[in-house]
Formats: sequence, C-alpha cells, structure tokens
Amino acid sequence: MGQEKVIVSTRPLQWKCVESRADSKRLYYGRFILAPLMRGQADTIGIVMRRALLGEIEGTCITRAKSDKIPHEYSNLVGIQESVHEILMNLKEIVLRSNLYGTREASICVKGPGYVTAQDIILPSSVEIVDNTQHIANLTEPINLCIELQIERNRGYRIKTPNNFQNGSYPIDAIFMPVRNANHSIHSYVNGNEKQEILFLEIWTNGSLTPKEALHEASRNLIDLLIPFLHAEEENFHLENNQHKGTLPLFDFHGRVAKPRKTKKEIALKYIFIDQSELPPRVYNCLKRSNIHTLLDLLNNSQEDLLKIKDFRIEDIKHILDILEIKKHFA
Repeated sequence: MGQEKVIVSTRPLQWKCVESRADSKRLYYGRFILAPLMRGQADTIGIVMRRALLGEIEGTCITRAKSDKIPHEYSNLVGIQESVHEILMNLKEIVLRSNLYGTREASICVKGPGYVTAQDIILPSSVEIVDNTQHIANLTEPINLCIELQIERNRGYRIKTPNNFQNGSYPIDAIFMPVRNANHSIHSYVNGNEKQEILFLEIWTNGSLTPKEALHEASRNLIDLLIPFLHAEEENFHLENNQHKGTLPLFDFHGRVAKPRKTKKEIALKYIFIDQSELPPRVYNCLKRSNIHTLLDLLNNSQEDLLKIKDFRIEDIKHILDILEIKKHFA
C-alpha cells in the first residue's frame, strides 16, 4: 500500500472528513483527520474518542418478543421454516433509528405463506427501520404469525439472563451501540524543529446514523462529562455554603429574555447543564436536539421559540417553570 500524502495547516487545530461512503444500508464508513497535534496528543484523543464512540452513543433496538403460541425459545412451530430461536436472532439484527426514550411497543401480524421481513413490523411513529428487507421468518403454510415486540433506546449492550424470561415473553440480546467499530492511527512528521502528529479516525456505523453524526455525538457526550471539572471549585463552594442560597433570574416567556451581562451569575448558568435539572427524558431530548444544553441557553429562548421545537408541548413549558422555580436559589 502506498503512503498517503496529507497536507495540513500547522495552525490552528482543525478536522476534516477525508473519506465517506455507504457500503450498504447497514454499514456506513467515514475517515477523519485532526491536526496539527503535539507529540502524544493524537494517541490520547484517539483512545478516548474510540471509547466514547463505542460506549457513549445511544441506539435503539428490539429487546423483547412475546407470543402466546410459543412454548419455549428452542421450539419449532408448524408452518414456519425457522425455529423460535432463529426468529429471535433475526429480530436482534434489525437496525432501528429513533430519538425515543423509555420503551415502546411494536408488533408483527402476518398470514402465510410468504416471507416475513422488517417491513412487516408495525412501529410507533417515532421509530423507523434502516433496512426493510431484513429477513425474519419464512411461513411455509397458511398460518398466522403474531408477535408483540418491545423497543428500547439505551447505550452499550445488555445480555439476556435466565431471570428475564417470562411466560410467553422472551428477551433478546440488546446491542444498542450504533457504532460497529472505530480505529485510530497516527502519522508523525517534523515541522521545523518540532515533531507534530496527525490523528486519523475510522468509524463504521450500522446505518442508524452517519460516521460524522457519531463523531459529533461522541464529542458532545465527552464535553458533557468533562465540563463539571471546569467549575469544580465553584461546586465545592456552593456545597459548603448551602447550594440552595442565591437567586436565579425568572424565566420570562412573554418575550425574549435580554442577554445577561458578563457576570459571575451568567458564568454559573453557562455551566449548569439541563441534564442536572431533572427534566423528563422527552423534554430533555427536545431541548438537546435544538442545541439547548445549559440553563443560560434555556433562558435565552422565549416561549414562542420553544414551542417551535418538534414534539415540544405547552405543558412542558409549565414543567420547566416549576423546575426553575425550585432552582432559583441555586445560582
């Protein structure tokens, strides 16, 4: 393999997508570079980004199947070519795209003979299938196949255990990770008297999001995890001096809140993230999709702005007001 020549500016730090392709509906590939980096920085970033890509991004999948006609997981049903176990394994392979939180119900109800595919799944409106052609079962006789499904959004993976089995309901190994694989490599070069590095990141996804979207979400999640360290001393001060003292500006929904002056209070609001406010998962997800990450972001939006957010309701505004009323003594 020939050596690839990459020309990057030495100032400032920048990233670029150098390759992007869709090998199939369920396999996307992306290659990115970040440069210039000082010696050792590329490995540090590469390791933490790989872990974030594989472990910190949420995905959606089928986690349980139920049918009254199934005696046990390893049984064979008359008129169906596959065993129950094989059907469950096929359901495990179905890739879903969604922003839902919690669990949702779906179902399959098909009459044979014929092939059952992912297209036959009746889904809630908030969920879509990446590849409708995914095979589930082959009905060889004119029988009815009805299966109730449970769909969840989470991160990481969950292996079924014996105590998860219920009467007529069977858990499915849940692999929530939308990133199938992630690798990093380093190219070192000399710039004057200084040794610098270029970080190459390779990302493969299951099609529920693109590698670029995965990179953005992993980076955002890392920032959310590390930001508290930037104001650790302020946190300790608040804890020692009763964190419920002080006042928080009221949330004015009758017009856009005037941008606060650069004060200590503004800085504090900038580092209080909405996920620290005990918002319902759906409301939190709506705000985060609109790039509202902190209380300062929230206070800089009017009622009209929030109601323009998809799936945001008027009762959500009242809920936010109640939470801000509780937290008004925090900042």
